Amino acid sequence: MNRPAEGATDAAEIAANSVACQGHPRQQLAAELRRLRDIAGISGRELAKRVGISQSTLSRIEAGRVVPPLPQVLDWAKAVGVEPDSLRALTEAAHSPEVRDWATSLADRPHLQDDVRAFEEDAHLVRNFQPTLVPGLLQTADYARRVFATFDPPYTPDALAAALAARLDRQRVLYDPAKRFEFLITEAALRFRPGPHRMLLAQLDRIVSIETLDTVTIGVIPQEIEASTTIPHGFVIYENEDHALASAEPIPGSMVTRGPELVEAHRRRWLALSRMALSDNDARVFIADLRDEIHRIAIN
Repeated sequence: MNRPAEGATDAAEIAANSVACQGHPRQQLAAELRRLRDIAGISGRELAKRVGISQSTLSRIEAGRVVPPLPQVLDWAKAVGVEPDSLRALTEAAHSPEVRDWATSLADRPHLQDDVRAFEEDAHLVRNFQPTLVPGLLQTADYARRVFATFDPPYTPDALAAALAARLDRQRVLYDPAKRFEFLITEAALRFRPGPHRMLLAQLDRIVSIETLDTVTIGVIPQEIEASTTIPHGFVIYENEDHALASAEPIPGSMVTRGPELVEAHRRRWLALSRMALSDNDARVFIADLRDEIHRIAIN
């Protein structure tokens, strides 16, 4: 059970008890901030003005979609007239990554593509780094099917078909002129071949085609480049006008990071990786040369 620090107000003690039975601290914080505003009898518009944020941002915070930084939470507490002690600890906990194992995530649904779609549709800028395979938004149907077939725990045939259809449907977001997608892909990822050479050739053609969209940029990190940073696991940063989050897929399960400081750490790594990448025409030439190499192997 959460307990407020000594000297906390009655409201803070109630707050700590009321959130104890809820889920991740992000949801607990959202529910508690909303509850405190309701108790204070302050409208969302008025509280947003006092805290110095937009009303839409306040709504996202209360819905648990945005994790506010500690200074905003302290301003919130001051505006609703409560001591910030319990909120301080809850905010720090809310900034920790959320990790869900695959079995739990897939317990009541065939795939997780709808979760990813929600992130993509909410963001105006998506930055996707993949060191081991082609990003899902760029995959051909054959490539995606073969990737899904390697998953552990394995998909059932029906679930695999549903996941594949949902992934391909997600790709429509690439054509939204209001969005921008930036991809960083290592040479190793471009060479990853979950099927015959002809499948990889078709996949490289797909990347070249998508790169012509005004909404898409693709950078390639060659293996021979002198490294200026280490190559971590893949990650995606979803940016919006008032918030951002980062996601990754380590072996145990999916991980989502909403804490501003941790998201900023992902941005710094993205910039470091970008400095190692070929872009624009250099990237196009690299992919074309790689395709020629794969084609020569395929016909021999």
